[in-house]
Amino acid sequence: MKAILVEDEYLAREELEYLIKTHSDIEIVGQFEDGIDALKFVQDNDVDVIFLDISIPSLDGILLGKSISKFSEKPYIVFITAYKEHAIEAFEIEAFDYILKPYHESRITSMLHKLQATYARERGPNKLSPVERTSVKNRINLWKNEKIIVVDIDDIYYASAQEKVTFVYTKDEEYTLNMSISDFHNSLPLDVFFRCHRSYSINISKIREIIPWFNNTYILKMKDLDYEVPVSRSKIKEFRQIMNI
Repeated sequence: MKAILVEDEYLAREELEYLIKTHSDIEIVGQFEDGIDALKFVQDNDVDVIFLDISIPSLDGILLGKSISKFSEKPYIVFITAYKEHAIEAFEIEAFDYILKPYHESRITSMLHKLQATYARERGPNKLSPVERTSVKNRINLWKNEKIIVVDIDDIYYASAQEKVTFVYTKDEEYTLNMSISDFHNSLPLDVFFRCHRSYSINISKIREIIPWFNNTYILKMKDLDYEVPVSRSKIKEFRQIMNI
């Protein structure tokens, strides 16, 4: 694996370089203090992983990560920063990991082992087939009690919007996501999830009962949950087609 370090603090960069060389076979092919310089390098060179600080000159780490996440062959991104408040943004762009400073060697070691195993599985000589790779990625990162929880998409029953926060519900848990419900819905498999209302997205396979309501609308009862989700008038026609009503 080939990696670059994007970190403007010399001592932090030196420590990270030492830990990577000590605990992995990853080859460091570049080190940068500036976001623009790092972006130019990645555009012109093959890089498998980027160890990325957030507070860097010219182009901060989140913006750099968003640019890189649009590449057709995008490298893994590992954010290493002193600011935990950016964690949600980091995982929204599918960062591989998010590590807080000061470094803990055991945490870095664990991340490096996981990174190399993931690379071997997804991109190495014995990489998974596209179907297998899709099943591995059928996960989403959600937020609960100041922790990022990896949730199987199939376990999601529905999501609801409250102001700028999206609440996501499984059978037993409630999670939050700092993004609009439109963006969240569009990140899901659209053959399984239906935007039944401007404030709701539902997993069609989790519907238990369809109850006719006023103005020819419906109320949906979800399996295993004591909760009802509305279908708006603007979505009735599409809902009937999907459910063969």
